[in-house]
Amino acid sequence: MDYRQLKIDPEAHIAPNATILGNVELGRDVTVFAGATLRGDYGACIKVGDGTNIQEGVCVHLGATSPTTIGRGCTVGHGAIVHGCTIGDNVLVGMGSIVMDHAVVGDNCIIGAGALVTGGTQIPAGSLMIGSPAKVKRALTDEEIAANRVDAEEYVEIGRDLVAQGFMYAGDAVPADSPTIAM
Repeated sequence: MDYRQLKIDPEAHIAPNATILGNVELGRDVTVFAGATLRGDYGACIKVGDGTNIQEGVCVHLGATSPTTIGRGCTVGHGAIVHGCTIGDNVLVGMGSIVMDHAVVGDNCIIGAGALVTGGTQIPAGSLMIGSPAKVKRALTDEEIAANRVDAEEYVEIGRDLVAQGFMYAGDAVPADSPTIAM
């Protein structure tokens, strides 16, 4: 396999010690923080939508028959695992949570910290999911949905600032000889 299949938007923001390799596509204003791993090395493709942030210690991978798609304006919290699933737009994946193969998370959801979304789970749009295994606790309020959006937009600004101050690479400035970002 050619591990240098990355498609990174020039306006993405990438920490120098993130690991990104294989069949991975990062949209405009995607921010990948320190220690995050996106491995598109097995089966299908990882796609991350515009304005999404992948925080420290996150693992994004895929299965042989299950690509991983993360929508626009999402926040994937510290230490989460996103594996072979589909995450809609404007979703908060809480710290330390796990979303497994073939799960589908609708738009405008919150996956609570530490939740386990088991394989094949279908989560309706606008839901709060908590627990292990994760269950719908209730519908989100309009304020909570708006807060997801505001938080993701704030992380776009943080990513831009980190690029401007030299702490992250812009998507079009990742060194060709980076040991962890397969350009």
